[in-house]
Amino acid sequence: MPTEVETVLAALRQDSLLLRGLASWYRLAPRDAECADWPSGVTPELAQALARRGVARPYVHQASAVRAALAGENVVVVTGTASGKSLCYHVPVLTSLLNDPDARALYLFPTKALTQDQASALRELVDALGKDLPVHTYDGDTDTEARPLVRTRARVLLTNPDMLHTGILPHHTRWAAFFRGLRYVVVDELHTYRGVFGSHVANVLRRLRRVCRFYGAAPSFVCCSATIANPGE
Repeated sequence: MPTEVETVLAALRQDSLLLRGLASWYRLAPRDAECADWPSGVTPELAQALARRGVARPYVHQASAVRAALAGENVVVVTGTASGKSLCYHVPVLTSLLNDPDARALYLFPTKALTQDQASALRELVDALGKDLPVHTYDGDTDTEARPLVRTRARVLLTNPDMLHTGILPHHTRWAAFFRGLRYVVVDELHTYRGVFGSHVANVLRRLRRVCRFYGAAPSFVCCSATIANPGE
């Protein structure tokens, strides 16, 4: 019996309009997963929560990224689609939040839709932990009445570069507690920040770092992408 994916692929091969736009069509051979142990800094309760969700051991690239992030290094993770990049930042962030009640994290995504998807996935992991670690989105859709609560309660804040630029950094005194405790800044979909848009976002991040220094914080950056060829650069 063909799988659902194979059925879809077979249908695509019959689409003459699609095929005219393809330069090549090939299949990558499967590879065995390479796993490792969680780094020693990961809290046991988080490792147990992940195991209950089917992640008993991380992939090698996840363990390496988590280890570097826990050590305070800036990290760029570039791996294929659906390779578990989110855990590369969820794990060090949640470890920090569990160990330090004042710790905070900022997640930046290029679109509100992606922000909502990631917020939902992160809340599911927090629920599996059984801990009170408030996860909030903050964008143009956030009700005016709810914004003061978000500023005071959010342990993880998910937003986009435009909202960071217009709605957070100019009002940093209202976010003083958040900035003082900021330990991690996550920049997902890194490949979208190129050209003029990318140069603007780079300056927004420079402003963010300057504000963090003002409040005595020096967060680590964890950046992710599935489609970038030069992660080192």
